[in-house]
Amino acid sequence: MSRSGKNPNERLKSAKGRSASSVRWLSRQLNDPYVKQAKAEGWRSRAAFKLIDLDEKFGLLKGSKRVVDLGIAPGGWSQVVRKKSPAAKIVGIDLLPTDPIEGVTIFQMDFMADEAPEALQGALDGPPDLVISDMAANTVGHKQTDHLRTMGLVETAVDFAVQTLAPGGAFVAKVFAGGTDGELLKILKKNFTTVKHAKPPSSRKDSSEWYVIAQGFKGRAGEPALTDD
Repeated sequence: MSRSGKNPNERLKSAKGRSASSVRWLSRQLNDPYVKQAKAEGWRSRAAFKLIDLDEKFGLLKGSKRVVDLGIAPGGWSQVVRKKSPAAKIVGIDLLPTDPIEGVTIFQMDFMADEAPEALQGALDGPPDLVISDMAANTVGHKQTDHLRTMGLVETAVDFAVQTLAPGGAFVAKVFAGGTDGELLKILKKNFTTVKHAKPPSSRKDSSEWYVIAQGFKGRAGEPALTDD
């Protein structure tokens, strides 16, 4: 057993009928210490540790009362929110089916659909103070195309956050190597007090994913700031 927790001798017993990329993915899953830790601790995916890492660094979940989880499936991020902010109202959305999570309202629908924002807001009974997004477009194997498709989702998520967040709120979204596109970064800096990029320790080193963290939403004209009441 190596220091990383991987067993270098652990291999797939059979690759029959699988593509080379599938074999590599399955082998990586079998040898990933975060995958094993997630199973041991009851998290639905290793992605839970990414939000845990980001929360430890940026204090995202402290005092959160209403949270929107974009791209919720399989539910690891909402599990983390439930554990760290058990009184918070949480609503999630994903095209993929997601097993129920106690205390979380889940919509199986396209976030890009016109009716999605209203459905999410209606389930919260008030403006969210945190919007989190681990969404990524299905990859086609062409880096530039994959990046553009995912950034399209991020752009929509940013628009949703700016339109719905309570003053003082925060926004977190997955981006890729190179960070947030210039125009989108301008929008975030205009609407939030601080905007930073981070790669959680639990994010695979060979992965191009990063996260943009925008905190201190400046609000829309005439809105009162968030309080701890």
